[in-house]
Amino acid sequence: MQFGVTRESQCGYLDEQQERLLVAVTDGNPPMSAALYEHLLSHGFRRSHNDVYRPYCRFCQACESLRVLADEFAPSRNQRQVISKNRDLTRKLVTEPGEDYAALFCDFIEQRHKDGAMYPPDPDSFWQWCACDWMQTQFVEWRDRDDQLVMVSVIDNLPNALSAMYTFFDAALAKRSLGTYSILQLIELCQQQNKAYLYLGYQIDACNKMNYKARFTPNERLIGNQWKKAVKSPTL
Repeated sequence: MQFGVTRESQCGYLDEQQERLLVAVTDGNPPMSAALYEHLLSHGFRRSHNDVYRPYCRFCQACESLRVLADEFAPSRNQRQVISKNRDLTRKLVTEPGEDYAALFCDFIEQRHKDGAMYPPDPDSFWQWCACDWMQTQFVEWRDRDDQLVMVSVIDNLPNALSAMYTFFDAALAKRSLGTYSILQLIELCQQQNKAYLYLGYQIDACNKMNYKARFTPNERLIGNQWKKAVKSPTL
């Protein structure tokens, strides 16, 4: 395996910083696979389509990979309340985006992320970003009692972990706390499949949009190439 470094560009999370990435490239010996990707994931890498990368910035180390210890997790009181108010939703695991996914995705980006990199929404580009030639992408969908699509999480199902790529949901249902519910459900899915970790991507403490991840404890952060455990959950 070889590694390359990208040119610097504007950081998408911290306005005062420049972003640089370390990209993993395999010549096919060994080929990239779910098992090899999970090994790289445990060293701080993520993927976008077939590209596997991790932050490699010269002057900033704010990005810290975060993973929830699924087998040790127990929901807090407030998280149990979120579970309770979404008990009417039905979860299903599929391997292809449904016909009604695009409309929900576009509405979510329009309502919640007009300032993000995915605006304006382009579902076809998004499915391509999720897809992978050497691993089957999976979609976790939730529907209400009328079979209306409420939320979708895109995940990588790895030998010993799930990795959450992206979640979009009906922005009009704010009282359901669907973002929190999706993570609780993915942790439950890890437990049902005897997987040790749920990877939630990068945590940046200075970025308020990411701070929800730290509420799911116990979790570990990759700091200085070592996983460090956080046990106590912040007050919810």
